[in-house]
Amino acid sequence: MLTLENFQEAKARVDQVINKTHLIYSPTFSKECGNEVYIKPENLQKTGAFKIRGAFNKIIKLDEESKKNGLITSSAGNHAQGVAYAAKRLGVKATIVMPSHTPLLKVDATKEHGAEVILHGEIYDDAATKASELQKSGGYTYIHPFDNIDVIEGQGTIALEILEELPDADMILVPIGGGGLIAGIACAAKQINPKIKIIGVEPEGAASAIAATTANKLVTLSEVNTIADGTAVGRVGAVTFEFMKEFVDEIITVTDYELMDAFLLLVEKHKMIAEGSGILALAGLQKIKGQGKKIVSVISGGNIDVMTISSMVNKGLISRGRIFAFAIQLPDKPGQLQLVSEVLAGLRANAISVEHNQFKNFARFSEVELRVTVETTGLLHIQSIIDEFDRLGYHIEKIN
Repeated sequence: MLTLENFQEAKARVDQVINKTHLIYSPTFSKECGNEVYIKPENLQKTGAFKIRGAFNKIIKLDEESKKNGLITSSAGNHAQGVAYAAKRLGVKATIVMPSHTPLLKVDATKEHGAEVILHGEIYDDAATKASELQKSGGYTYIHPFDNIDVIEGQGTIALEILEELPDADMILVPIGGGGLIAGIACAAKQINPKIKIIGVEPEGAASAIAATTANKLVTLSEVNTIADGTAVGRVGAVTFEFMKEFVDEIITVTDYELMDAFLLLVEKHKMIAEGSGILALAGLQKIKGQGKKIVSVISGGNIDVMTISSMVNKGLISRGRIFAFAIQLPDKPGQLQLVSEVLAGLRANAISVEHNQFKNFARFSEVELRVTVETTGLLHIQSIIDEFDRLGYHIEKIN
């Protein structure tokens, strides 16, 4: 059991290296879910994620003997940067094992802080196994990314900051990967306000916490598949699971499409970037029962590469009905392309892509296919386009 005093002492330590991430009220997400929503933007942290808190708290507490042979850890990216930054700040050598498909942005950022990076395996769990092997053979001190009391203690400092700014918060939504963040926040928050609700949010394709909670024991997922690479963990920690059982009120899951939807809103309305795992707590707002509550959603990280940003924006636009792609069968005769153009112009739908295919085999030889992508204002706008073409006798086929 970590006491409130433990968290307060940890806060005094991490305050040496962190940025102050003040709560941001969100009119947009408040309207979306019918609650009063505040964002805790840990994506604006010094290393782009909350992980610097636990890493620094752990490393600064090590004795000189533990630091002598250097540190080793495994990470999907954000813990790597936290350890690398803290190690450099405290003058300790660090080696980081990361999954082979870790975004280049995170790999390069870790190297820039002076750490040696080893790429191994497909997911975090593979990298963790490799790091454990190297720790035993090389005599390193292992810095676990989540399943460690000192790391959990550092992450829990977020709860102190939240409740200092918003003492009457009803609920805190927290992303779950291995469980270190929610373990620390839940334990600290419940000691300040036992009535506050702590809700964990994890990706549907990596729901290891729900699997463990359902079975009431640690479970290793057979497959992990999610765009939220920072929380692509097949098994939660043994220590963190005990904290979750004690202090977490509920765990919910969100799909990758719901993550992209929340990502788009965050970019458009707050002009803020977060990674897939970072926006879990924003996507989870749609799953909260009841209204009128003061809710804090923790954005855990913002380390995302430009290509992924582009992909998520485009898919988010499709998810929210802001981009509509469709195919329409037309008689193979002059004037049909103009008709489609006039219908779209009349409905103020801006065409951004048009493909006219005269050579595809159709049931009727006299038809051609037109594929069109348009910008719209949302799902109601899309329905008006479908209805108008239907009225004119043309059937539209949506293209995902």
